[in-house]
Amino acid sequence: MYRDKENDNYDQDAKKFVTLCRKYPEMKCFLHQNPNLAKELGAVGVHLTSTQFEKIKEAKELGLEVVISTHTHDEVFQAQNLGADYVTYSPIFASPNKGEPKGIEDLKELIEKVDIKVFALGGIVTKIQIEEVDDAKAYGFASIRYFS
Repeated sequence: MYRDKENDNYDQDAKKFVTLCRKYPEMKCFLHQNPNLAKELGAVGVHLTSTQFEKIKEAKELGLEVVISTHTHDEVFQAQNLGADYVTYSPIFASPNKGEPKGIEDLKELIEKVDIKVFALGGIVTKIQIEEVDDAKAYGFASIRYFS
C-alpha cells in the first residue's frame, strides 16, 4: 500500500508505485484515500481512513477492493455492512500517539463476531506479538516499526 500524507507529488509517485507493483502479479496494490486515483492508475484497491466510510460505496462501484481503518467494534461492523473487504483495527499494542491499546483479547473477541477480514495494527514490533495476532486469527497484520 502506498501512503504518503505529505507528498506534493503523491499522484506521480503513486503512478510509479502501481507500475512497480505490476511486475509482481501476485501482489495486491492499494493506494491511500483516493478511490478515483486508485482506479485511474489501475491499483487493485484503496485504503480509506476512519473518516471516509462514505467512500466505501464509491470505491466498490469503481470495482476496487476496500480496506478501511477502524478503531472500535462498531466501526468494524459499519465497514462490514457497507461492503468493505478488509479493516485495519488499531491500536492492538501500545503505539506512540495512537491512544489506549485494545489488546489481544479484544482483538480475539472482535474477530469471533465479524465476517470481514481484520488486519491487526498498532505497536506490533516483535515476533511474539505477531504470534499473538496470528493466534487471535487475524487475517494479517500491518506495521511500520517491525520492518524498519
